[in-house]
Amino acid sequence: MSEPTKPKIDIISVLLSTIGFGGFVYGFSGSEGGFTGIIVVSIIALILFVFRQIRLKEPLLDLRAFKYPMFAVTTVLLIVVMMTLFSTLSLLPFLFQGALGLTVFASGLLLLPGSFVNGLMSPVAGKLFDRFGPRVLVIPATGMVVIIMWFFMQVSMNTSKITFLVLHICLMFALSMIMMPAQTNGLNQLPPRYYPHGIAILNTLSQIAGAIGVAFFIGVMTAGQHRFLEQSSDPSSPAEISEGLVAGINNAFMYGFALACIAFVLALFIKRTQPPKE
Repeated sequence: MSEPTKPKIDIISVLLSTIGFGGFVYGFSGSEGGFTGIIVVSIIALILFVFRQIRLKEPLLDLRAFKYPMFAVTTVLLIVVMMTLFSTLSLLPFLFQGALGLTVFASGLLLLPGSFVNGLMSPVAGKLFDRFGPRVLVIPATGMVVIIMWFFMQVSMNTSKITFLVLHICLMFALSMIMMPAQTNGLNQLPPRYYPHGIAILNTLSQIAGAIGVAFFIGVMTAGQHRFLEQSSDPSSPAEISEGLVAGINNAFMYGFALACIAFVLALFIKRTQPPKE
């Protein structure tokens, strides 16, 4: 068991992390790619944050946890997966309500079964992880996400609601096979003194990745819609606006597909871990 401690809060670290992470989220909410001056400032702030954490006796986040390879791979994998998840969850309501004309209630009903499957499968994934290890779960699941994102790239105004329902259920099922097994496997490699920092790092970066994913993908969607309407003969037509929204969402899902491919490659490096000897 870990012993309770009373670490001091380093105000400079808090300010640097706020500027760094906050700048990333704000920067990616802009143009497609979001590479603005804000991004540069946030990168500088994060570099200073990392150097400060390494030098502090009681760091806000002990980044030395990254010297353990499976924890480092897991962290990057979860960042990519969270960006894919949050981007999909943010894009689908726009598609349902803005292009397909569904109500908020109907949109929620379409997304409800997938969320139910995700919650139902999480404890099952834990039992499968204990028995078979992470590779048997994570590698097929990330491959499944690649296929699902490819199908999402093909959606149109004529795509049936059943198709969206099945794709979302499959996506949430796959994510339940990735998140908990990968996170547990990564943390298992850390010595006990790094447990609190490892959990804090994963939780922080996962939330930041989700926020960046939402901002970035909505920015890509908006930019794609604007480009479509600029070339339209009747940009004020409701039908053209809906088609433009679908075009923008297809562009955004292309990036989601690329992220899913990266996640699959990272999953190939996952190995079962054992806690190191102190």
